[in-house]
Amino acid sequence: MKSLVENALGDDWNKLPVALKAHYGSGELHETGHMDIEYPWLMQVYLNVLRLFGALLNRRGKQIPVTVDKYVIHQQQYWNRTFIFPDESIIRFQSVLVSAGGNQLIEFVNSFLGLQMAVYATDGMVRYAGVRYVVKIGKWLLPVPESLVLGHTSIEERAIDEYHFMMDFRLVHPLFGQLFRYSGVFKVDNGDLPVN
Repeated sequence: MKSLVENALGDDWNKLPVALKAHYGSGELHETGHMDIEYPWLMQVYLNVLRLFGALLNRRGKQIPVTVDKYVIHQQQYWNRTFIFPDESIIRFQSVLVSAGGNQLIEFVNSFLGLQMAVYATDGMVRYAGVRYVVKIGKWLLPVPESLVLGHTSIEERAIDEYHFMMDFRLVHPLFGQLFRYSGVFKVDNGDLPVN
């Protein structure tokens, strides 16, 4: 069975390096890494509120150990991220990835809030560009422009070698600049890696 990202990328999937194909595999996946989390201090209260709804992170840090476990149920990919901070406190950030048709995916951070993104494979990288935020009401999706919330989302993921990749997630508002960023390096640890 193809993964959601493989379906979204179509033939461009074949252009990806081994580590990124493993990162987006369709089975159960486990990854370990370290991330830097940064945002302006004025965002603290806003991020504290968002955490109540399961969105983003409300702590800064450098080289924070992270584990990511992913699995698929009924064409939905579940992401369970665990961040362990120096004071041994733990934050879990969970989301569900679903297809939005074509090369677009929606990542829901709870049962009603999501981010719709377009995914591309260019220069051996996976790139995401935010399209809009969505509020799910029953079977309906209410669109919310990016500029009304946190701004434009961009994600870049690049293979370092066959087992490691780097990722860089940013939220940049047209008026207020960069409001949130997390970035880091991960090792894919899911048994046999796929062949290019």
